[in-house]
Amino acid sequence: MSARVGIGFDAHRLAAGRKLVLGGVEIPHDRGLEGHSDGDVLLHALSDALLGAIAAPDLGSLFPSAGEEWRGASSVRFVEEALTRVRGQGFRVENVDLVIVAEEPRLAPHAERIRARVAEILGVPVSSVGLKSKTTDGLGFTGRKEGIAAHAVALLSPL
Repeated sequence: MSARVGIGFDAHRLAAGRKLVLGGVEIPHDRGLEGHSDGDVLLHALSDALLGAIAAPDLGSLFPSAGEEWRGASSVRFVEEALTRVRGQGFRVENVDLVIVAEEPRLAPHAERIRARVAEILGVPVSSVGLKSKTTDGLGFTGRKEGIAAHAVALLSPL
């Protein structure tokens, strides 16, 4: 069995009256991400990267937004389910590389907490979690501060 790579992407609109959660960490901000769950785009992208690496169905297929049991759920649950499937297929996470695309809030002050939380969820060392935050310099929905997007790549190796 050889190594596997998966890629994930997600984007959500920012909305008043919601907590902003990224990578399982609550970030102080005047708006949060819309979503059936907690809207954590980073963990959604990560879940899809993990699932993609084992050619499993995507996050929306496994946890449909029509399912009331997922309303307001922590996205940590989605990553945990993806990890269960990864391990069930005989793989482990080697490393992940994550990108958050947001004009605001400024994420650099929260980066190490996010990396540590993602590492904890995955059960890997912090050194196995890459994280970058980017802006689009005013371009597109993220540039207009309408939402936040995230990209994730996961490398799996056989157990």
